[in-house]
Amino acid sequence: MMKKRSISASKASLVLFLCQVISALDVPLDSKLLEELSQPPTITQQSPKDYIVDPRENIVIQCEAKGKPPPSFSWTRNGTHFDIDKDAQVTMKPNSGTLVINIMNGGKAEVYEGVYQCTARNERGAAISNNIVIRSSRSPLWTKEKLEPNHVQEGDSLVLHCRPPVGLPPPIIFWMDNAFQRLPQSERVSQGLNGDLYFSNVQPEDTREDYICYARFNHTQTIQQKQPISVKVFSTKPVTEKQPILLTPTGSTSTKVELRGNVLLLECIAAGLPTPVIRWIKEGGELPANRTFFENFKKTLKIIDVSEADSGNYKCVARNILGSVHHVISVTVKAAPYWITAPRNLVLSPGEDGTLICRANGNPKPNISWLANGVPIAIAPEDPSRKVDGDTIIFSHVQERSSAVYQCNASNEYGYLLANAFVNVLAEPPRILTPANKLYQVIADSPALLDCAYFGSPKPEVEWFKGVKGSILRGNEYIFHDNGTLEIPVAQKDSTGTYTCVARNELGKIQNEVQLEVKDPTMIIKQPEYKVIQRYGQVSFECIIKHDSTLLPTVMWLKDNDELPDDERFLVGKDNLTIMNVTDKDDGTYTCIVNTTLDSVSASAVLTVVAAPPTPAIIYARPNPPFDLELTGQLERSVELSWIPGDENNSPITNFVIEYEDGLHEPGVWHYQTEVPGTQTTVQLKLSPYVNYSFRVIAVNEIGRSQPSEPSEQYLTKSANPDENPSNVQGIGSEPDNLVITWESLKGFQSNGPGLQYKVSWRQKDVDDEWTSVIVANVSKYIVSGTPTFVPYEIKVQALNDLGYAPEPSEVIGHSGEDLPMVAPGNVQVHVINSTLAKVHWDPVPLKTVRGHLQGYKVYYWKVQNLSRRSRRHVEKKILTFRGNKTFGMLPGLEPYSSYKLNVRVVNGKGEGPASPDKVFKTPEGVPSSPSFLKITNPTLDSLTLEWGSPTHPNGVLTSYILKFQPINNTHELGPLVEIRIPANESSLILKNLNYSTRYKFYFNAQTSVGSGSQITEEAVTIMDEGKMAGILRPAVGAGKAMASRQVDIATQGWFIGLMCAVALLILILLIVCFIRRNKGGKYPVKEKEDAHADPEIQPMKEDDGTFGEYSDAEDHKPLKKGSRTPSDRTVKKEDSDDSLVDYGEGVNGQFNEDGSFIGQYSGKKEKEPAEGNESSEAPSPVNAMNSFV
Repeated sequence: MMKKRSISASKASLVLFLCQVISALDVPLDSKLLEELSQPPTITQQSPKDYIVDPRENIVIQCEAKGKPPPSFSWTRNGTHFDIDKDAQVTMKPNSGTLVINIMNGGKAEVYEGVYQCTARNERGAAISNNIVIRSSRSPLWTKEKLEPNHVQEGDSLVLHCRPPVGLPPPIIFWMDNAFQRLPQSERVSQGLNGDLYFSNVQPEDTREDYICYARFNHTQTIQQKQPISVKVFSTKPVTEKQPILLTPTGSTSTKVELRGNVLLLECIAAGLPTPVIRWIKEGGELPANRTFFENFKKTLKIIDVSEADSGNYKCVARNILGSVHHVISVTVKAAPYWITAPRNLVLSPGEDGTLICRANGNPKPNISWLANGVPIAIAPEDPSRKVDGDTIIFSHVQERSSAVYQCNASNEYGYLLANAFVNVLAEPPRILTPANKLYQVIADSPALLDCAYFGSPKPEVEWFKGVKGSILRGNEYIFHDNGTLEIPVAQKDSTGTYTCVARNELGKIQNEVQLEVKDPTMIIKQPEYKVIQRYGQVSFECIIKHDSTLLPTVMWLKDNDELPDDERFLVGKDNLTIMNVTDKDDGTYTCIVNTTLDSVSASAVLTVVAAPPTPAIIYARPNPPFDLELTGQLERSVELSWIPGDENNSPITNFVIEYEDGLHEPGVWHYQTEVPGTQTTVQLKLSPYVNYSFRVIAVNEIGRSQPSEPSEQYLTKSANPDENPSNVQGIGSEPDNLVITWESLKGFQSNGPGLQYKVSWRQKDVDDEWTSVIVANVSKYIVSGTPTFVPYEIKVQALNDLGYAPEPSEVIGHSGEDLPMVAPGNVQVHVINSTLAKVHWDPVPLKTVRGHLQGYKVYYWKVQNLSRRSRRHVEKKILTFRGNKTFGMLPGLEPYSSYKLNVRVVNGKGEGPASPDKVFKTPEGVPSSPSFLKITNPTLDSLTLEWGSPTHPNGVLTSYILKFQPINNTHELGPLVEIRIPANESSLILKNLNYSTRYKFYFNAQTSVGSGSQITEEAVTIMDEGKMAGILRPAVGAGKAMASRQVDIATQGWFIGLMCAVALLILILLIVCFIRRNKGGKYPVKEKEDAHADPEIQPMKEDDGTFGEYSDAEDHKPLKKGSRTPSDRTVKKEDSDDSLVDYGEGVNGQFNEDGSFIGQYSGKKEKEPAEGNESSEAPSPVNAMNSFV
């Protein structure tokens, strides 16, 4: 009888809740609509109630809210208005209520301790935050005390007291020695919860002078050290064994009060010799499984997430071989308030009714009080539509002025809960959110759903018309959904046309037109057929289709439900598939699939490849179907089936496949039952209750499967209780306040009888609640509403039919719906590793604030500014996701010398939580990219002009450019390399005094303080000396042709290469002859002739180094320099033998020494002027003439 009353009360609550939902408006999640509707303020983010701050950092008290119009913010401190304008250290963030108290510029955190509360207000109401208690973290110094050495008899007990300074929050205690090594602990020596070090019995090895207690204050990252304690163990008499006594707690009984949801810690430490062993029991009950842990060598009992059911007497027993001692701790579990039903926002139309419900529980029972716009409701402005009834506010016939934000406060001596819920009364004319003239296309004989999404207040009535001026649609051929959608269950061709939906309420009317087109279905009018083909033959499958003329079909062929082999033997035509030169691998099922944008059809056929018959008389084929099926030995759960095999068709039957049809639940659908060897013609079949069986048999040989046999007679088994329960039972909330229980329904034959239903049961896990059950029809889902956010539930689903229940189902654990995480990760830190990589750290958020399954953290980061350009650009945010409870991650691919911002958000199954405050970091300089271009222009006889563009990505501050170049001879060999450093502000350079008619290769790159970037290369050629060209070539035509001829690179011409080889051979012969004549002391004729007719324009050969002089520029009147001629005494002047890179930098024509230095060298002189030094009368070199020609 009591159980029936409980169920009735539950149903009454459910009815009341449904009434509340039905009476409230459903606002569509349309972004444009939401921007236009007025809305009272809603607090979206606030600091924790108990907020301990670091006294060295600025205090940030969060308060964020949304509303339309955007709300304004104000604060109270210790119950009075907090005027932030009068305090220069306090600022409020723009468009936010978050306070920033500047401590780092002279403020003191202690001055700003107190209770703060934020109010967000607009014309529709005012929402308030929790009372946020701000306290500054403290880490006081240890009080000085004189510590006497502890002299202890071996075997006695000892307690070393820590007595740490009282900090906020309390410090973490640990014991170490002078070497900063933790002191070893065991069953004999261990640290208590109060930080003291307990010795159950001392041993000689305990003698030491450096027992040091440390207190670590995590909030301020400081560690305090107590003075070292000395312990000396002496042995003056034989050690005697001692029975256990308790060091802590004292006495035989004590009490402990803990709050629901917290961790319960109980401790017993005993003295004795041998060392006592601790055991824990709960009087009159068992220690809770899965929540009980033993720590500190079983001296500490730890129970997590305690509830009222954990109250009781806990006994610790300390025992050794001499006896035992015990202590009883009476534990009482109290509870701060917790929600049963938190009030939810209510959107109403003028004249409607509604309720706000606020239900909370706790121990003791919390007191419920209401506020309106932050003011106690008793002294708030009166509203005739409002009536307060305990934990419920009832609204009747509301008006627009009834809009307000209501606060429910549930409090007892252990804490309080505060929730804001607004009542928003809207008077809005109808709006249709579905786009105008939206086109819907469906296939004939299928359903058509035409949308008419709408909003209005009061809720509009929706009507549908066919055509612009047609009559209203009514009748069984249409279904009208509450959301405005019109459903045509079976659309026909004549359903095509224009449909008009009209939405109206007392404030207005609006209509919208949509278009419906009904298409002919796609059909395969000639399907592929089963084929048997001999190896190496050719086969073709047809697939001829018929489709709506306005739809474009695509035809695809599959083999064994996979793509066709990539083989040219497969030829896909418009209406067929042809396979050439068939092999055994082509055996299989071929499927023709036809797709359009609206439908899809398919047909399959089997290809069997057989070997060529040894003789034309033997034909291999699939077996004929079995026949004469007979059922015998009918029982409730079994029957015997027998049959006669058909003809094997020259291929032995390997096995028989038995299929069944359930004429009661799935008529016309055949299922696999079993298979037996080809030698067997009877089988005992297992049956299920409440199934109308028919059987058929299929014979199988190497060629394929036979056609099915004719069905057997039908056999209806008797009904019975279900044998099994639904599988895959899950509980996952779709909203923060519901639990969606789903399962896989039983198949028809699994029901075992008529009237299949399911008993769905649930209860909140770890709460002393009874099971709530409901029996539902043959469905696969049930939604439990009004649940707390993300709490575990025990769930079970049991099948039943008209004959009874299935066996007791197993329980599964599910969770009610997730909500977005409440807080952002804190203490976000960034460590820049290099110019393109950074590491980000953060503190994990408390699991209670995740409000869902923790999936990980997301790091949003974006470049704010390129420090080298000082320019901003479009911000492109990048996101990195780190799965699980990671607290760090790497940020790759950063741009050097840039400023970045990032924030971190926690992610659960519902989505992302609030972002942490943006963290700014900068990447250091890197090496630049290559210059954007390098152009070489204005070639002359001895100079080239270089122009370049700065790097596209400087990646820092450019310090200089590096130019390297070297000559390339006619065989493409590279000469010595010269390097020049150019200031970063230059963009061009003229290289002078280069060799004429010479190809140079240039390497150019930029530098920052980090190093050199990638280089860009170019090649260029200086032009030839026109005067020497005229003197050597003596062109018969005008100078214009001579100039034109210079433009051809004759070094690559075949005739020129041959000529060079001949000249080289001639020079070799002349050198040999010269050498022979010199050894004989005479002159050869050619030498005498040249001495007599020396050409002053031709320079002699250098005898000392074997090189040849060069022709001078016809317009160059500079004196000969740096060893261009060799003196008659065959010596070289010291000052003419070398030069430095400075000469190159000033534009002197040069060549390269072996050490890489650049040597300026001139070879020209004025016509008929004497050169510096003694002139040689040596013969001119033919090689010089050829070089000038080149």
